[in-house]
Amino acid sequence: MTKTASESRDLKEFHSGIFEDHRPWGKFRSFPYENAGSIKIITVKPGKSLSLQYHAFRSEFWIILDEGLEVTVGDRVWRPAPNEEIYIPRRARHRMRSVGDRETRVLEIWIGHSAETDIVRLEDEYGRS
Repeated sequence: MTKTASESRDLKEFHSGIFEDHRPWGKFRSFPYENAGSIKIITVKPGKSLSLQYHAFRSEFWIILDEGLEVTVGDRVWRPAPNEEIYIPRRARHRMRSVGDRETRVLEIWIGHSAETDIVRLEDEYGRS
């Protein structure tokens, strides 16, 4: 998927705000929140999936927390490893699905101010439009 100049700038700006600090016990990563519309942990039940969707007003940055997730971004479908970081540009179709036998979690950061109503569902197994 080709990113627009604006999306590339948004991603570069977001990444430049990530700070990593090493300590004797390990490290921590701090993520920028000033332009975040929301920061949340999404939990997906085994065998369930979110709708195939896109957003008109925000990009998203996901950090995979658990094994057992299948992710779609554009035409790419894969099973990311825990701690994998995924950028979803504005207007990119995307979905997450739990394919394991346990709940799976994702830390999601919205890049840009938006609302839950900024969801355009392309496919949804629960009958939502």
